[in-house]
Amino acid sequence: MSKKKTDQSAFPPSEREKKSNRYADILIRIFADHYKTGTTSFEFEREEIETAAAQLKVKLPKNLGDLIYSFRYRAEMPQEIARTAPSGHEWAILPAGRSRYRMQLRKLIRILPSENLYQIKIPDGTPEIIARYALGDEQALLAKVRYNRLIDLFLRVAAYSLQNHLRTAVPEVGQIEVDEVYVGIRNTGQQFIIPVQVKGGNDQIGIVQVEQDLAFCKRAFPTLTPRPVAVQFKKDEGGEVIVMFELVEENEEIRVLDEKHYRLVPADSITQRDLETMAQASQ
Repeated sequence: MSKKKTDQSAFPPSEREKKSNRYADILIRIFADHYKTGTTSFEFEREEIETAAAQLKVKLPKNLGDLIYSFRYRAEMPQEIARTAPSGHEWAILPAGRSRYRMQLRKLIRILPSENLYQIKIPDGTPEIIARYALGDEQALLAKVRYNRLIDLFLRVAAYSLQNHLRTAVPEVGQIEVDEVYVGIRNTGQQFIIPVQVKGGNDQIGIVQVEQDLAFCKRAFPTLTPRPVAVQFKKDEGGEVIVMFELVEENEEIRVLDEKHYRLVPADSITQRDLETMAQASQ
């Protein structure tokens, strides 16, 4: 008995796929309006998103900013745009003032966790009620970082949460949001301002946001030493791992200064062998 051929038209694209394609079509139209061979940077207004949607006769996103956010942190650039970038470069979307953006060629725009880095086991101090009711991956990650004092452990300072989801404006940048801001002090008395960027799910760490965080710190806290940190959930067969990066600006580029992987576990699951291995790793 032959198998009946599946009618692919019976399986329309999901809402997520349709939104992704719509976002890509709009950005491609904006890019085409500005790009010429050899172009390395151009600026466009937020209202151009509306114009492109009207020209394409596609539904306008309810939140225009979500289109920008999507290509900064979640989605790859459409191939029509990506293939115009020279080898070793990618297109990034940067803020360029209020309701204005800049498309610019960059060497590196995302930071990805190392695959085989040693995982440090930490007794999980997150209150169960917080873990249960956290609203979303990023909220849960912020809570776990805070309650387990992971900033202190990672940076080897005494750190204190100053404010989370800080929304502010920075000249020449525009509106920004910092996921959480810590202040810290080391045993020599040196004080730090620590902007923290967190990413959960499929979102990726963006260099653009790190640059924005640094611009904010330099303007708002000029006497403190900035130490930007990025945090990401990473899932493997053993469960969830919290990946932490300390980032530094060098020659106008963002680079990884340090990376650690932490696994939060029940205190009684840390064995003597684990303790011996971690003691050896800290020497």
